[in-house]
Amino acid sequence: MTYYLDFEKPIQELEIKIEELKKLSDDSDIDLTQEIKRLNKKLKELKNEIFSNLTPWQKTQIARHPERPYTLDYISMIFEDFIELHGDRRFGDDPAIIAGVGKIEGISYAVVGHQKGRTIKERIHRNFGQAHPEGYRKALRIMKLAERFSIPVITMIDTPGAFPGIGAEERGQAEAIATNLMEMSLIKTPLIGFVIGEGGSGGALALSVCDRIFMLEHAIYSVISPEGCAAILWKKDTEVGVEEYAKAAEQLKVTAQDLKKFGIIDDIIPEPLGGAHRDPQEVGKKIKAKILSVTQELIKIPSEELIKKRYEKFRKIGNFWSSLDRRK
Repeated sequence: MTYYLDFEKPIQELEIKIEELKKLSDDSDIDLTQEIKRLNKKLKELKNEIFSNLTPWQKTQIARHPERPYTLDYISMIFEDFIELHGDRRFGDDPAIIAGVGKIEGISYAVVGHQKGRTIKERIHRNFGQAHPEGYRKALRIMKLAERFSIPVITMIDTPGAFPGIGAEERGQAEAIATNLMEMSLIKTPLIGFVIGEGGSGGALALSVCDRIFMLEHAIYSVISPEGCAAILWKKDTEVGVEEYAKAAEQLKVTAQDLKKFGIIDDIIPEPLGGAHRDPQEVGKKIKAKILSVTQELIKIPSEELIKKRYEKFRKIGNFWSSLDRRK
């Protein structure tokens, strides 16, 4: 059964009506072909209207859609002979981070990504995609392994943020994320990142220091969630709710379109009408094609130059000025 978001209710009503007419047509001698065709045309127009005018908060909801494909879904679509590797060799394994090696058309890759979980039981097991320090250390271990064998690394980002629990803090959450940022900037093999859903806070950034970073059309990427931002800015003045979340999402510029304009990401991967969950295989093919094309580009660059270009890429993000500049 398809899950519909609040703003998709008109689509839901029309799709239900179309299904009812199809069933009626199949179960009786009444020919409803023309009516079904007319409603399908109306449905397409309605979808185009809704999904071409999405607000940042609506895009946030799509990025979190419970039926949206996760890292393991894309791995099964894109990679052959994938072998998952576990543990950080210090504390334990973190199911919120998937890490391993696989192949695309004979080319070996290391793959690292967040995994939120589909069922309630799995979501609890995966901690809703919120990684602990051992998750980020496992990710870095696999990246270092890839560096040793000179194979490219693919990261898939989909998390509300790193887990802020007491145990995670005691085991060095901030240090684990900071170490990933530093070490990824120096890895001598191509790093290609994809924000496939929700790219939240340092938990996302810990897998995002890449030579190329791409976002799916309805993914989001931000320093903080709209809810977290709204709670910080407006909790004292008013009861924080959807209106404040929408306002925060607008101000944070979380969408792929905004981030492409600011030069923070390299490109946007289009999604099917309605979101990636409407046709996961199509999105998987687009990600696979992007991986192969970018790999051919990056493997030609010598490792020292690759690191230099990666450093320059992140140094160019944002605008900076000093008090001396202001006086001029």
